[in-house]
Amino acid sequence: MDTKSIIDETSGRMQKAVDFLEDTLLNIRAGKASTAILNGVYVDYYGSQTPVSGVASVTVPDAKTVLIQPWDRNMIRTIEKAILDANIGLTPSNNGEQIRLTMPPLTEERRKELVKQSKAEAENARISLRNARRDAVEAFKKAVKEGMPEDESKDGEAKAQKLLEKYSKAIDEAFARKEKEIMTV
Repeated sequence: MDTKSIIDETSGRMQKAVDFLEDTLLNIRAGKASTAILNGVYVDYYGSQTPVSGVASVTVPDAKTVLIQPWDRNMIRTIEKAILDANIGLTPSNNGEQIRLTMPPLTEERRKELVKQSKAEAENARISLRNARRDAVEAFKKAVKEGMPEDESKDGEAKAQKLLEKYSKAIDEAFARKEKEIMTV
């Protein structure tokens, strides 16, 4: 293996860790309405598991409300049941035509819990970054045994460390944004 391929693979793994963290943080409810809270909610639609957004229009009319407008009125009960079964902490209410999810205000204690949960997710992402760097360093050591010049290997290890620092900063920024979003009343 050459230096470029090892660094490219390491960079790809680190980018995936950052992307995964950002997706995970989107699903942590911060008191502000977002269609992302329904990402893991699926309904039985003619025998197949379909996301809510596949059977209804999902909008955010204001900061505290998610509005679900099913394309087929017969789906209202099914969607409500799926939301309750998904245990996302919201109780749906319907008026016969649409389902409304109202975000309750967060208590200070709940905000701190959410920040703690976000911090744990960020730490998991950092662990993934360190594992990717460790694998890169091992790949460089193996490449030296297979004939790569030692100074090239050391340069590669330094590049892997720089990647770790770059992606760690991205993780810190993502966590800081989420913490600010959660703690803003």
